[in-house]
Amino acid sequence: MQPIFDQVTDDLGILYGGDYNPEQWDPAVWREDARLMREAGVNLVTVGVFSWARYEPEPGVRDFAWMDEVLDLLHAHGIAVDLATPTASPPPWLGVDHPDTLPVDRDGVRLVPGSRNQFSPSSRVYRAAALAITRDLAARYATHPAVRMWHVGNEYGQVDHGEEAAREFRRWLRERYGTVDGLNAAWGTTFWSQRYRSFDDVLPPRRTPYLVNPTQSLDFRRFTSDELLACYREQRDAIRAAGVTVPVTTNFMGFFALADYWAWAGEVDVVADDQYPDLADPRSPADSALVQDLMRGLGDGAPWMLMEQAAGATSWREHNLPRTPERLRLDSLQAVARGADGVCFFQWRASTVGAERFHSAMLPHAGVDTRVHRGVQRLGADLARLRPVAGTRVPARTALLFDWESWWAAEEPGRVTERLRTLDQVRAFYRPLWDRGVAVDVVRPGASLDAYDLVVVPQTYVLDDAAEAALRKAAARGAGVVVGPMTGVADGNAHVVPGRFPARVADLAGASGEEWVALPDAGVAVAAEPGPWAELPGGGRATVHGELLRADDATVLATFAEGYLAGLPAVTRRDPEGPGGSVWYVGTVLDEPLLGAVLADALARCAIEPAVPGAVAAGGVEAVVRGDAVFLLNRSDTARTVAVPGRWTDLLTGRDVADAVTLPAHDAAVLTPAKSS
Repeated sequence: MQPIFDQVTDDLGILYGGDYNPEQWDPAVWREDARLMREAGVNLVTVGVFSWARYEPEPGVRDFAWMDEVLDLLHAHGIAVDLATPTASPPPWLGVDHPDTLPVDRDGVRLVPGSRNQFSPSSRVYRAAALAITRDLAARYATHPAVRMWHVGNEYGQVDHGEEAAREFRRWLRERYGTVDGLNAAWGTTFWSQRYRSFDDVLPPRRTPYLVNPTQSLDFRRFTSDELLACYREQRDAIRAAGVTVPVTTNFMGFFALADYWAWAGEVDVVADDQYPDLADPRSPADSALVQDLMRGLGDGAPWMLMEQAAGATSWREHNLPRTPERLRLDSLQAVARGADGVCFFQWRASTVGAERFHSAMLPHAGVDTRVHRGVQRLGADLARLRPVAGTRVPARTALLFDWESWWAAEEPGRVTERLRTLDQVRAFYRPLWDRGVAVDVVRPGASLDAYDLVVVPQTYVLDDAAEAALRKAAARGAGVVVGPMTGVADGNAHVVPGRFPARVADLAGASGEEWVALPDAGVAVAAEPGPWAELPGGGRATVHGELLRADDATVLATFAEGYLAGLPAVTRRDPEGPGGSVWYVGTVLDEPLLGAVLADALARCAIEPAVPGAVAAGGVEAVVRGDAVFLLNRSDTARTVAVPGRWTDLLTGRDVADAVTLPAHDAAVLTPAKSS
C-alpha cells in the first residue's frame, strides 16, 4: 500500500515537523505555533497522541470541540496533520474503575496509573474502550482536509504477565500447537518434569525459582508481539471502516526487542521509526545508518519516515549530551539519504510540565531566537530543496541478515556466555561496511537474496529451512557469504540441533565445530596464517566467544594463538572449485581491524565498490546514493574534498560542481547530475 504514502509526499514533498500537543497550551499559543511552524518550513504535525483524557474526561463523555479548532487552524496555515489515536495512554479513570486493564509485571505486581503505557494489550475492557474512542475519532475526522495520515497508538511495547495475558496466551498456544501434546513436544517439557496436562495449566513466564523454559519464553515473546499487533490492527481497521483513505501507520523503535517488525511491516502503509542515537558514542552515526537501512528493508526498499528524533538533548538518559544544530542536520540528511521521505521530531514546542519538560524541542523554552530553532529553520529549508529526492530508492548489492525470533532465542539465559549479544554482532559486522561506504540492505532470513552479490550473516542463531535454502541458492549462483559465530545453532523451538555446527550450512562453510567456548576476559591473540590473503593484518585479538572448529573443506585464514583453542581455526574461507561463491566463517568475536579485514576480503572478491570511492578516500565523509542523488556528509572536524567525476548540481545550495566538491567541517552536499545547457 506504499502508493498511498507516495500520494502524500507527491503533494507535500519531504515531510517535516513533529509531535504537537496543543492540549498543553492555551488557544492563543496555538495561533502563534501555526505561524511559527510555517516560518520553520513545517508541513506535517502529529496531533493527539496523548489526548485521551482530554477527549474523554469521564467514561462515555466526548469533547472534540478543541480538536476541531486545532485542525481547522493548522489547515488554514497549510500544515497537514498526522492524527493519532490516543490509546497509548488511557485516562486514569480507566485503571481505577477497571484494574484488570492495568499490566502485571513478571513478579506479579500490578502497575498503576500515573505515567503512560499503563494498559494490558490483552484486556478486553481496554481494547473495547480503545476501539470506542478510535471509532468516534475516525467518524468525526475521516474526511477533514487537514488529516493526511493516521497514527495508531504510540511506540507499541507493552507487556503483561497477568491473568488477562494468561487467558490470551493459552488461546494463542492452542492455535499454534492444536493439542497439549504438540505443545509439550515443542517446549521439550520432559526436561525438569515440566509436562503440562492441559493448556489451562500454562502461565506466562513469571518469576520462578530458577530459569524459565526457553521455548516458553520464546513463544511468549512471539505472543506479545502478535497481541500488540492485534491492538494496532483493530484500530487501523476501525479507521478504514470510517472511510479513511489516507495512510495509516504507527511508530517503530529500531531494533526494539518486544515487537517483531518483520511481522508488523506489511500492516502499515509506511514504515515509520523513532530514533534517538547516543550522542556520547562516537560510533552512533554508523549505528543510526544501520537502523535506517533496517527501516528501508522492512518496507522492501520503499521510502520510510523518521517519525521522532530529538532537536537537541533527550531527557531520559542518565547524562544527556546536546545535539548540535550541525549534528542534527547531518543526522537528518543521513535519514533522507537512506530512504526517509519524512523527518520529524518529538516535539514541536517544549513542555513546561510533566516528565519530559527537559526534553529538547523544535521550539525551545527560550523561543525562536535560539541556536536550536535556527538549526530547525535551516533544516526545513534544506528539506524543501530535496523534494526531487522523494520517492526514489537506495540501490544495494550487499545484504545483512537479521531476525527478531532468532535474536530472542539467542539471548535466553543459560548460555555458554551471556556476553555474546546478537545486536552487538550485527553492529560489529555492519560498521566496517559503513566505514567503506558500502550500501547495505537489512534482509529477513529466508527472503530472496537474488539481488545481492554479498550476504552477511552476523549471527542467525535460528536458521530455518527457508533461510538455509536462500543462502545455498545465493552461494550457488556466485554470491559471497560471510557467516558469524553462533549461527545455525537451534531450530524454531530453540532446541539445539545435534551434530556439528553451524547446523544446516557446515558443508557450505567448509568448516564445522564441536564446542562453543567462553574466552577469558582479556581475550586471546589471533594470528594470520601466512599466504591465504594479503589484506589481513599480522594479528589481533578475539574476545567473549570462540568455537572449537576444524577446516573440512576450507582454507584457514586465521588461528587462535593461545589458550584452550590454540592452533585451531578462528576464520576460514571456502572457495569452491566449480561455480559458486566463496563462504567465510568467523568462529569468534574479532576485534574491529580483523573483522574489517575479513569483510574487506569479501567485498574485494565480490567486486563490490564503495558507493562513492572519493568519499572513502577523503576520510570522514559518509556517502550514500539515492536515486540519481549523491549525499555527502562530512562528519569530520575539518574540511574534506571529495572527488566526484562529472558535472553536478548541489541541491542544498544550487551551485554547480565539476569533478570535486569541498565540504566544510560538519557540512553536507546533495549532488544530482547537472542538466546540460
